[in-house]
Amino acid sequence: MGFGKGHHLHLIDGSAYIFRAYHALPPLTRADGTPVGAVSGFSNILWTELTRERASDAATHIAVIFDYSSKTFRNQIYEAYKANRPPPPEDLKPQFPLTREATRAFNVACIEVEGYEADDIIATLARQAVEAGGSATIISSDKDLMQLVRPGIDILEPMKNRKIGPDEVFEKFGVGPERVIDVQALAGDSVDNVPGAPGIGLKTAALLINEYGDLDQLLERAGEIKQPKRRQSLIDNREQILVSRQLVSLDDQTPLDISLDDLEVKKPEPEALLGFLTKMEFRGLARRVAERLKVDVPVIEAAKPAAPASAAETPAEPLRLGFDYDSYEAVHDLAALDRWIARIHEVGHVAFDTETTSLDEMQAELVGISLAVDPGKACYIPLGHSEGGGDLFGAARKVEGQLPLEAVLARLKPVLEDPAVLKIGQNIKYDLKIMARLGIRIAPLDDTMLLSYAQNAGRHNHGMDELSELYLGHKPLPIKELIGAGKSQITFDQVKLEDAVKYAAEDADITLRLWQVLKPKLHLNRVTTVYETLERPLVPVLADMEMAGIRVDRDTLSRMSNAFAQKLAQYEDEILEIAGEKFNPGSPKQLGEVLFDRLGVPGGEKGKTGAYGTGADVLEDITTLKDAHPQGAALAAKILDWRQISKLKSTYTDALQQAINPETGRVHTSYSIAGATTGRLASTDPNLQNIPVRTEEGRRIREAFVAPEGKVLVSLDYSQIELRILAHMANIPALKQAFHDGHDIHAMTASEMFGVPLEGMDPMIRRQAKAINFGVIYGISGFGLARNLRIPRAEAQGFIDRYFERFPGIRSYMDDTVAFAKANGFVKTLFGRRINTPEINAKGPGAGFAKRAAINAPIQGTAADVIRRAMIRMPAAIAGLEARMLLQVHDELLFEVREADAARLIASARAVMEAAAEPAVKLDVKLVAEAGQGRNWAEAH
Repeated sequence: MGFGKGHHLHLIDGSAYIFRAYHALPPLTRADGTPVGAVSGFSNILWTELTRERASDAATHIAVIFDYSSKTFRNQIYEAYKANRPPPPEDLKPQFPLTREATRAFNVACIEVEGYEADDIIATLARQAVEAGGSATIISSDKDLMQLVRPGIDILEPMKNRKIGPDEVFEKFGVGPERVIDVQALAGDSVDNVPGAPGIGLKTAALLINEYGDLDQLLERAGEIKQPKRRQSLIDNREQILVSRQLVSLDDQTPLDISLDDLEVKKPEPEALLGFLTKMEFRGLARRVAERLKVDVPVIEAAKPAAPASAAETPAEPLRLGFDYDSYEAVHDLAALDRWIARIHEVGHVAFDTETTSLDEMQAELVGISLAVDPGKACYIPLGHSEGGGDLFGAARKVEGQLPLEAVLARLKPVLEDPAVLKIGQNIKYDLKIMARLGIRIAPLDDTMLLSYAQNAGRHNHGMDELSELYLGHKPLPIKELIGAGKSQITFDQVKLEDAVKYAAEDADITLRLWQVLKPKLHLNRVTTVYETLERPLVPVLADMEMAGIRVDRDTLSRMSNAFAQKLAQYEDEILEIAGEKFNPGSPKQLGEVLFDRLGVPGGEKGKTGAYGTGADVLEDITTLKDAHPQGAALAAKILDWRQISKLKSTYTDALQQAINPETGRVHTSYSIAGATTGRLASTDPNLQNIPVRTEEGRRIREAFVAPEGKVLVSLDYSQIELRILAHMANIPALKQAFHDGHDIHAMTASEMFGVPLEGMDPMIRRQAKAINFGVIYGISGFGLARNLRIPRAEAQGFIDRYFERFPGIRSYMDDTVAFAKANGFVKTLFGRRINTPEINAKGPGAGFAKRAAINAPIQGTAADVIRRAMIRMPAAIAGLEARMLLQVHDELLFEVREADAARLIASARAVMEAAAEPAVKLDVKLVAEAGQGRNWAEAH
């Protein structure tokens, strides 16, 4: 069958890859002296592209496109075209034919046409693909190709692994793809020696084209332009501008002697490919290829010294390799660092870790970097170690033998940003933020913590030490032995160098070995899609959000703290009046004695310490005893109020003032991706997800979160997403219809259950229905509902029984879910996330909790997956706006945006959120995102 609908063509800009590989890699020569560094980099990039796992845009056809020579038809139009470009380096010239040979060895079409540039060939093939009913992705960082973007044609920028569509083109040129040529013709290009219009740059060109429509109209009406310099430049250089348009316009009618059908993806022929790699002496890549193709690894011998021998050259199980701390290397000179970088490029991956002075990524200073490429072989690059007593004032003195930070970053930046090199970390989000502050954007990445989380959520934690003991049988060096604890604790920059090398290099070594164990298991456990679409791509999104932070008004917090202090004093007076005696309301022991011993409230239970339990659940139960024990009920209610205000003051209005970053003036929370088994994110340092919103005082905390001058905060919140998912998963027609009709779902439930009309409904009845709706999702018991509504238990159980009678599908869903969990040991979200339920078959008090967790997990987990998908898509959706995503709080996303762009942001973000489940899942109930905006978070929500 010929190329057509459903087929997808990948067009790789081979010439650009060669130069990038050449400049990114240190010189590398074959045994016979032939330079092959660029060929090595090119081959690794090509192999990465061929083995990259994609979903919707997987290539069915592929080709690598090259420039035939530096002379093309454009030199006949304008002799000086590209005349300014220097000739290629002498050691690169012999590598050009080898890259073509490499392409053919990989069984990929290799295309070049005399007299035309690679860009012209790409334009022609992309056009043919769309006209045949298929689509094309151009893999290149060349801005000149952006003129080709249209429905069916997009660009993948390999350095950043990001898609280029119309929005990204507009961000670059200020116009849509169809007007890129006009803008380039005006602005010219000094690199390619395209003359353009003198004095007119990209921004001015975009302004002119947007005002006049296109280049022809602009030149026709040039005399109308008010600015004299612009007007004269356009009039005087009309012919030059038109020539420039010819030079920048890609020829999509390039004559080709190859058809789209000839470009169908084919598996490499092992003999041909390994023969080429053997000839090139590319050991690491040959090994990876052989393993992938399931053939014997070829033996490659070379006369020259190669990279250090490693365990990966003679494959061994990571579990069986010992941890020899003496084999770890301290990198003290740049030549040694270059050898490690060369090995990284040869293998195509590196385990990467940073050592710093603090766990706060926004203030931590980089102390050192550790790398591991092969199991048992790792290095540490010390950068900022110091020792005290260095001068008359006792100031720290930098330890000798360390490399300059700038020189190390300059060498590591290309490899850390190279899309052909996979960077592997354990909780790599931390390292992303450390390096981003130093101007390096790490990509692509793998995270061993998330590899474990995708497979084992609910079974165990995913910290490195625990994973190391579980999978490698090895207990890592404890950090406390190096830095101590308490008042005597030191920071890592003060750790002795020889100790730091062992500790830091071991971290990288363990991370690499965990990756070798965990990555292959993704497919076996059928969670590859979960990891690739929900976990891994979320890391850089969260890192950017955390670095952005949110502005907090210290004065507002201070005023709130003072108001809360006065409120607490008032409550303490009222507590004294109710109790009839003075005691410390913050003391659980004293409170228990007053409630159960002196006031005689029934039901008091003492714990192991001999003190009565006075937790929130106990006090909530006591508040229901208004008739039986009014004094105890009143005291319990007032203590709960006191505790709430006390917590707001200590946890938020006081603590948030301390959390404001002195450099940014903003609060930077940290999100834990692997904290909850269901996929929900957790927020720490500070926790911004537990700010109470049910009380007026709690809602007021959000007033302190503000937008800078000229900007507003925008909140988009999913409306009742878990109930909508429940309606879909449990297939409840009444709920689905109510959502479809836009009814008040809680009022509808109350009407169904209690037989009361929707019009003029008692708010108390609606509140009871709301508590039941949400309670059922969490598997609430009659006892729990009674506590929430402060009603007798029998009445609450009657509500639940009636609920299941009205909506029998919910009971069936719950029973089916528990049965599935018991049979399989896990439950799944609609997107395939696996949530393990190891306690589901347990007996005793924990059995009920395990069942409730299993029932709720698919619903809450699916909701978490939906908002993750929205967050991952959001940066691209709002890229053209002066806006950024700041916070995720349960079902809400909070943005900061220029006031003039707020409406556009809301439209873009809402579209992303409401379509976030698609195309993977088609819900029966439409998702709805409600939006608001304001100068502070309280106004926006």
